[in-house]
Amino acid sequence: MDALLTALADPARWRLVSLLAERPRSVGVLARLAGARQPQTTKHLQTLERAGVVISQRAGQHRVYALRPAPLRDLAAALGRLADTADQAGGPRETYDRYGLSLHAERLAAKEPGWADDRSFRFLRSLAARPEPVWRHLTETSLLARWWTPDDLRVSELVFEARPGGRIVHEYRDAEDTDGSGPVAGRAEGVVDDVRPGERLAYRLSPLLPGGGPAFTAHLDLGLRPTGTGTDLEVHFRIADSTVDSADFVAGIEIGFGQSLDKLAAILAADSGDTGDTGDTDNTGHDTDARSTK
Repeated sequence: MDALLTALADPARWRLVSLLAERPRSVGVLARLAGARQPQTTKHLQTLERAGVVISQRAGQHRVYALRPAPLRDLAAALGRLADTADQAGGPRETYDRYGLSLHAERLAAKEPGWADDRSFRFLRSLAARPEPVWRHLTETSLLARWWTPDDLRVSELVFEARPGGRIVHEYRDAEDTDGSGPVAGRAEGVVDDVRPGERLAYRLSPLLPGGGPAFTAHLDLGLRPTGTGTDLEVHFRIADSTVDSADFVAGIEIGFGQSLDKLAAILAADSGDTGDTGDTDNTGHDTDARSTK
């Protein structure tokens, strides 16, 4: 495939392929139609033949070349699969496009300090676990690190002191930066405001700008309500102290935090299925220094 792509990348060779798609032709005819010298045309045809896209045979005084359709069909199928992968509904490319639209709108809106103050987001997830294991996943770093991140990031540092006045540190990197050699993708710091085990958790969290200052302050209020099948988790996310430079962060809140909560729901559902109950299991065997959010 690499040889084929290299051969087709040259405009002169692509012109020859187009001419041969119409009918087999001799070197002389191809050179004349392509407006090229015959020695150059011969070299291009030899490259295409080595790549397997054309064949040739001698007919009297001439060498006649013909196109082999199969490699082109294989290439077309491979390109189609790549396009289908990128175009899958709900996939990373769709998320990328959604974020791009949001980013454009938020940058236009970010004209002065306080531009996004009192903007709020509400998230609701019905979780397949009782309030007790849900609470642990919200407050214990080993469990929190499993889900508190959008799909394309991982936690590289996490501190969450689940008590009023407790400290929060949340650093994250690209999900594929497994050895930590790349730059830090982001960092947030905050403080816990209210802790009512199994019922309510409230905290403030500020994503930091590259210079170290806060982009804005997020006030998060998480409420847990037991249901017949598990727990309803409702999250209120309110923005305060927004800076002009916070637009890129604000643009990702709905997508990023939503992805994080979807991960939490999937983890609790899987744990519930593994144990045959409502997810009241001890999952402290996971790396405390794992994966992240925005």
